[in-house]
Amino acid sequence: MKILIINSGSSSIKFQLMAMPSEVLICTGLVERIGYETATITYKTDVDTIKQTHNIANHKDGLGRVVDLLMDPEHGVISNTDEVEIVGHRVVHGGNSFSDTTFITPEVKDKVEEYIALAPLHNPGNLEGILVAEDIFPNAKQVVVFDTAFHQTIPEKAKKYAIPNELYEKYGIQVYGFHGTSHQYVSEKTNEYLKLASSKIITIHLGNGCSMTAVMDGKSIDHSLGFTPSNGLIMGSRSGDIDHGLIFHLVNNLDYTLDEVKTLVTNKSGMLGLTGHMDLRDIEAAAKSGNKDCILALEMNTYRIKKYIGSYVAAMNGLDAIVFTAGIGENSSLIRKMVCEDMDFFGIELNQAENELRTPGLREISMNSSKVKVLVVPTNEELEIAKQAYTLVN
Repeated sequence: MKILIINSGSSSIKFQLMAMPSEVLICTGLVERIGYETATITYKTDVDTIKQTHNIANHKDGLGRVVDLLMDPEHGVISNTDEVEIVGHRVVHGGNSFSDTTFITPEVKDKVEEYIALAPLHNPGNLEGILVAEDIFPNAKQVVVFDTAFHQTIPEKAKKYAIPNELYEKYGIQVYGFHGTSHQYVSEKTNEYLKLASSKIITIHLGNGCSMTAVMDGKSIDHSLGFTPSNGLIMGSRSGDIDHGLIFHLVNNLDYTLDEVKTLVTNKSGMLGLTGHMDLRDIEAAAKSGNKDCILALEMNTYRIKKYIGSYVAAMNGLDAIVFTAGIGENSSLIRKMVCEDMDFFGIELNQAENELRTPGLREISMNSSKVKVLVVPTNEELEIAKQAYTLVN
């Protein structure tokens, strides 16, 4: 059975075609920098690696080019769309409506659209991926996996806000958590590696969107993102944690509209607002050249991560491992170094030589003397989605 997994991020699309249940990867690829004239598509099979640059305006355009590659007469891996029996989709926000993997129906799509207000950078791309896939693969079963599902185990004391109870009980205003598919996958891999009967892990997902999860014995018990994927860590264009009183100040004293504030903290803040760049590779290069704004932004970014590590150590009363994952977490040795510096009180000691290596797969980058393991675990949200979709269909 061939399953196409579509993982639409805020400015990217990861895709994999996989044979299940054997978990054999047929092809994989990534569309990056959607919305830019220099957007790139990387497409890999056992025999080919193709990299193209295009002006990709939106997710619909990007997905269309992905399908062109899948069915390319010379480099493609399918001859027609009916060879794909299941399309598995990642959707960021499922609210209280969904806690499990589910088939896509008109009602599900309506809910995904409804929750665009709560995940404005992600659910639109997720929904676009669903709509395009339904047109291109009309005979495939369309399945959705929600980022919020893994965090259903967060206890009430951690997920409830200190606002009137009615808002929680009647309207479901609470911490939902995101990147759940990634946090679930890497925490499972870490537990397999640690071989502990009981474990306390902090998983750090760093990409254009960023989040952290406190995972005890394989279950999410606290998470940095909340009702929407906007708070917590400093992200590509999202501010992360701010004083909510700032919103009232912008509206009442600086004449911002609410829509302008939403655009400001969602699309124009974070690393973009601090540096003028959203891609961390550009920011690190500028910092290396002495750009003070970029140097400070990196310090702010990693300082925020360190604060969350401290709070989660307190929440779990201990720590066995911290795990870096996703595009930045897996590839930026500088971010990992800055996060782990001056953390010896917690027993965190980084092996800088190991940290600088770019070897594939799960790897340990802490010193042998470190009481806390520091790991790089490549995330594979697509495999997790494929497994859940296959289980649902079968």
